[in-house]
Amino acid sequence: MRYHLSKIPALLRTPAGRMQFLGGLQYRSWPLLSRLAALHRRTLARRTRVVAVVGSFGKSTATRAVACALGVPLHRRFTHNCWSGLAQAVLRIRPGWRHAVIEAGIDKAGQMIQYARVVRPDIVVVTSIGSEHHRSLGTLEVTRSEKAEMVRALPPTGIAVLNGDDPNVLWMKSQTPARIVTFGLSETNDVRATDIRLDWPHGMRFTLRAGDETREMAVRLIGQHMLYPVLAAVAVARAEGLPLDQVLPPLQQLPPTPGRLEPIALPAGIWIIRDDTKSALETIHAALNLFAQIPARRRVIALGEVTEPVGSTGPIYREIGERLAEIVSCAVVIGSHKSFRSYATGAARGGMARSALLAGSRSVLRAAAILREELEPGDVLLIKGRFDQRLERIALVLMGRNVRCDIERCRIKATPCARCPMLERGWEGVPPVT
Repeated sequence: MRYHLSKIPALLRTPAGRMQFLGGLQYRSWPLLSRLAALHRRTLARRTRVVAVVGSFGKSTATRAVACALGVPLHRRFTHNCWSGLAQAVLRIRPGWRHAVIEAGIDKAGQMIQYARVVRPDIVVVTSIGSEHHRSLGTLEVTRSEKAEMVRALPPTGIAVLNGDDPNVLWMKSQTPARIVTFGLSETNDVRATDIRLDWPHGMRFTLRAGDETREMAVRLIGQHMLYPVLAAVAVARAEGLPLDQVLPPLQQLPPTPGRLEPIALPAGIWIIRDDTKSALETIHAALNLFAQIPARRRVIALGEVTEPVGSTGPIYREIGERLAEIVSCAVVIGSHKSFRSYATGAARGGMARSALLAGSRSVLRAAAILREELEPGDVLLIKGRFDQRLERIALVLMGRNVRCDIERCRIKATPCARCPMLERGWEGVPPVT
C-alpha cells in the first residue's frame, strides 16, 4: 500500500480511498505493533495455546474450522493475516483463554520468520503448498521453506498438523522436533475421510476415520478439497484431548467461507457458486472438478484470469478452455482479449461451440448483464476469478443489488464489495483505488 504523496489528496476524496489510506497507515505500524504483540504473547497471553494456520490455499476455511472445533471466537478481521493484522490478532488474545487461532499469510521471503517470533505457536496447521506465490517466491521449494518457518518455531512439546496428501507439506516433518499429526484422504493419515459423496446443494457426506474412531459426517462445505479444513480441525481437537462427540456437531454446522465455493440460491431457481477470492491454477481445477459433479440443467461459468500463472499464459488458458468444453454449456470470460482468445482456442479444441464462449471484456457489469440474460431456471453458475477482479460484483448484480462500481482492478482489501461504500456510488468523477 504505497502511494506517492501527490496521490494522497485524491485518495482522500472517497470513503473507499480513506479506508485504503488508513489501512496503509496501519500497515506501517508493524514495527511498533509487532513489539507490543510479542511482549503480550510472552506475558499476558503466555498460557494460551496458540494455533497458527499457514499454507497456500485453504487457510481461512481451516482457521474457521479449527476455531469452531475448539470453541474459540474469531474476530471478523481474522483474514487480515499479515503484518499489523497479525500483530493485532495476537494482541486480541485475552488472559485466561485456553486457545487462540491465528491465520498467517505471506507474499515475500522473510515474512514468516518474523510472524513466528511474534506468534510463538504451540500448534501449527499447514494446509497446502501451491503456485500462489510463484512470482514473489519462485519455486515450490522456496515457498514450502518460507511457510515452514512457522513449523520450525514449534517447541519440542508442540504439534505440527500437516496435510499428509501434499508432499511439500509432509516434507515439513523433517523441519521440527514437534509431534506430527497428519490429515487427508490417503490411508496413511492419522485423520482421514473415506466414502466421500457430494450432497448438492447441502454439502458433503463422508466417513471420518480418526485413529480407531469412525463417524458418519455431513458438512455444509462444498467440494472434496473443502474437507481438508474439517479434517485439520478434527486433528487439532483430538491432539488437544477433545472428544469427537463434542467437536463434530459444530463442525457439521460450519457454513462455507464467503467467496470460497459458497453456494447462493437465487429466487428464479438458479444457483450461484462464488469462488472469486483466489484464482491460482490449482484452485481453478479444484473448482471445475466440483462443478462437473453438480447436477444442473446447464452449467455456466463466469471466468476471470489466473493468479500468478507458472509459465506462459497461453498454454495454461488453452488447457482450461479444453476443460470448460467438457464441463460447461456456456462461459463468460472477464479479462484481456488475449486471455479470451486463449480460452476460446482451448474450448474450440475441446469441442465447445464458438457461440457458447462469450466475452465480458474487462467489465464486470457487462459480464453480469450477459449472465442476467443468459441464465434460466435450473442453471448453476460458477464465478471464478482473481481477487483483485472482484467478481463478487457479478453475484451482487444477480442478487438484485444496485452495482455501479465497474473498475477493472481493486486494491481495497479491508472490506468485501457487498460492504464497500463505492459499490452503489461508483467512481464517476473521482480516481479509483486501483
